[in-house]
Amino acid sequence: MSERRLGIVMNGVTGRMGQNQHLIRSILAIMEQGGVALADGSRVMPDPILVGRDEGRVGVLARAHGLSRWTTDLDAALQGHEDELFFDAATTQARAGLLGKAIAAGKHVYCEKPSADSLADALATYRQAKAAGIKHGVVQDKLWLPGIRKLKFLIDAGFFGRILSVRGEFGYWVFEGDLQPAQRPSWNYRKADGGGIILDMLCHWRYLLDNTFGPVKAVSCLGASHIPRRWDEADQPYEADADDAAYATFELEGGTIAHFNSSWCVRVRRDDLLTLQVDGSHGSAVAGLRRCWTQARVNTPKPVWNPDIPPAVDFWDGWDEVPDTSDYDSAFKAQWELFIRHLAEDTPFPWDLREGAKGVQLAELGLRSWAERRWLDVDDLEA
Repeated sequence: MSERRLGIVMNGVTGRMGQNQHLIRSILAIMEQGGVALADGSRVMPDPILVGRDEGRVGVLARAHGLSRWTTDLDAALQGHEDELFFDAATTQARAGLLGKAIAAGKHVYCEKPSADSLADALATYRQAKAAGIKHGVVQDKLWLPGIRKLKFLIDAGFFGRILSVRGEFGYWVFEGDLQPAQRPSWNYRKADGGGIILDMLCHWRYLLDNTFGPVKAVSCLGASHIPRRWDEADQPYEADADDAAYATFELEGGTIAHFNSSWCVRVRRDDLLTLQVDGSHGSAVAGLRRCWTQARVNTPKPVWNPDIPPAVDFWDGWDEVPDTSDYDSAFKAQWELFIRHLAEDTPFPWDLREGAKGVQLAELGLRSWAERRWLDVDDLEA
């Protein structure tokens, strides 16, 4: 069995997402399983070179995982001919410039979302990649979560009938940093550093809605900066001026209404950190990251409003869990394998920089809707 090497310049993998989801649970896991299998029986084996600004951190990370290739010189890494793919999971503000530099060096590119911090930059990067003829992709991981895949299965099976509404609840309490260390980086809460939950999460909701329930046609969004003072990684207080919560309503093609509450200032009393309730004319479902429950029309109880007595119905009862029908791998790893196959054998990969730009578009419209306090239409982007 033949094996093909794929050299990957991995930038930003000393950060939380880059290290855990992309390096350890995706690329190293793919290497451990013997690479990505192709249709002809051959395999593609990733060979990453880790890039970081801090020599100590990137060197320690590489050695901890038995990797010999690492550097602090991104320009030199991009000029090398032995690596054909550039991946970026560093800060959003620098992403468009780094992708542009990699495309100019002839690299294929794959990156975290958002693909840029403005729609103009996201579209410019897409056009540059298109003109260069390179392959490009943007991480849209939630499409491969088991809970979302089960919802898509129910939709394809016609379980819901006509889908009326989608209600999304996302978030958890991110500690301010004084009582105990925050579990998210401080730049997330500073406007000047590209922080804000609207830019972060509306990109997710765009691809999730578009690919699962129908294209987003309009948005109304209200943001908030609920906690104005936080403490950074050096235990120093700072002004947290970026939005830390967003309350957004979306109109989808076909008339479905979706509403998502996204917050880093909410304490969780639900099944998971992300839950979606889908209500249809013939049935409803509630999905978390991995599990999904359904209630069909014929099994729906008949509540009667009477606040003077305890409820007669146990509303947690009467729901059936959708079984696991396959082994669900890491959502990030699943998309990495699809992109590697796209590079190696030109299999379809629709989640490209144009799709990434759609997420940035919705985030910009969300911020504008908040500022102008009105609904905004979502126009089609260029093909």
